[in-house]
This record gives sequence, C-alpha cells and structure tokens, in this order.
Amino acid sequence: MPDDAPSPHLFSPSATGLAVLLGAAGGTHFARPRVYEPLIPRSLGNPRAWVLASGVAELACAVALAFPPTRRAGGLASAALFVAVFPGNVQMALDARPFAANRRRSAITWARLPLQAPLIAWALAVANGSVRPIR
Repeated sequence: MPDDAPSPHLFSPSATGLAVLLGAAGGTHFARPRVYEPLIPRSLGNPRAWVLASGVAELACAVALAFPPTRRAGGLASAALFVAVFPGNVQMALDARPFAANRRRSAITWARLPLQAPLIAWALAVANGSVRPIR
C-alpha cells in the first residue's frame, strides 16, 4: 500500500469525538424523549415517533463516523442532520423563558445556537478528510 493511501485501520480522534457526541445525543432521545417532544411541530403528528427517529439518525451517523469506509458518508449525513435539527433548537430557545425558575437551562438553549455552525463545519471536515488521523 503506498504511503499516501488511506489505511482502513486509521483512528481519527476528530471522527471519534464527533461519533461519541452524536452517540450520546442519540441515546438521550431514547432515555429522555420528553425533553425533545416539545420541539416537534404538532403538524408533523406524533412527536415521540419523530424524537425516536431523530435518535436513530444520530446513532446511525455515529456508527458511520466510527468506521473509515463509511466515514465520509457519516460526516455528510451528520452535517445534514445538524442543519435539519437547527429549527428545533431555535424553537427550544424561544420556548425557554429567560426569567423562568431554570435560568441555566434558558441560557444553555440560547448559547448552543451559535455552536451549530462549528458542528456542521466539524462534520464536513471529517467527511472531507481534512482532519489528521493517527496511524
């Protein structure tokens, strides 16, 4: 195998980190689905089904990111998923009352909105192989 050819056994800390993040997020969709249900517009029907489906999508992206042969597809799918869930994150922030009893939760929902852009960039960097693997 030439020196510049990718090895199927490359460990990428960046891809692994993103996989862990998505895996944890996907897991919370099953452990605490009620947290996410208010984000689903009623016009879409049963919110629980959408929450569980998005959890499955996050877990699928995590698995795809974990393996070099599917890492590019996993990165692209992750970026698309981050774009797709952004409106729900905005809705969560709007629904958080700034002067409610849980000010910390309100602050967190607003603070995470600008983090969506770096998450998308991170996923695209993994998809494009812009991150340095460890051989």
